[in-house]
Amino acid sequence: MPTTPASKGLIALLRLPYWLMTGGLSLLTAFAITKSILDPVTILLVFFSMAFITSAGFALNDYFDRESDAVIKPKRPIPSGALNLKQVIIISVVFFISGLILALLINWLSFAILLVDSLVLVVYSALVKRWSGFAANMVVGLLVGTAFLYGEATITGTISLVSLSLYPIFLGTVGGNILRDILSSEGDSRVGYPTLPQKVGNRGAVSVAVIFFVVTAVLAPLPYFLGYFGQYYVFLILSWGILLIYASIRLMASSYTVENVKRYERLITMSMLLLIFSLIAEAFIP
Repeated sequence: MPTTPASKGLIALLRLPYWLMTGGLSLLTAFAITKSILDPVTILLVFFSMAFITSAGFALNDYFDRESDAVIKPKRPIPSGALNLKQVIIISVVFFISGLILALLINWLSFAILLVDSLVLVVYSALVKRWSGFAANMVVGLLVGTAFLYGEATITGTISLVSLSLYPIFLGTVGGNILRDILSSEGDSRVGYPTLPQKVGNRGAVSVAVIFFVVTAVLAPLPYFLGYFGQYYVFLILSWGILLIYASIRLMASSYTVENVKRYERLITMSMLLLIFSLIAEAFIP
């Protein structure tokens, strides 16, 4: 008998808060590039097409992670008994197909981007996570970065230097994922995940994460210096960069304990609101 209701299991499986990171980021990029209000149908198509692919990927990941989740995350939908394997696969397939259909209603390039994302998610869940934790971090970052490309593709049907100049921001996601691997090292070691902290230790992993944060801080203002975005964007994005560099310095200067890493990982995660605000400012402030 399931110990968790199926409805709660479904909500947990879909990871709804991540819709804001993917669908929301795509939509904000579209607004920032057009600097105008999009029609309601376009808004819904852009947001939900990317969001559905995100949930499909999480569901597929839970399917392949079912054995390790039973050990370190027993409250997840499959080990808790809220959903069975067949249900999870059906949900994943339905959300993949739904997201791709919505993208196709926008334009062919949008469909192509999400089709590639979908294929990468399958390979990531089935193979990459078991092969290399660092490669998995990179893949997740690259996938998050496609939200910028997707945002432009949905409204122009092309990918230009404006969204490509935003793309390096994905490097910050890679750094954040490395820090989160440090926080979950105990559980990862129990199930044999080959994460970067398992291979090089906390100090080495922090050093690699810091490189990603610093490079992100340096490259994030590119859209301003290339003449695409304005002063409000650059002020907020530089503020974000300063926080990233501050957190990086503190990470390197502090002891490499889980408690210290958790403190600055939280600061870095919260600081990403400045990225969101920078895009909002670019989109809606004249």
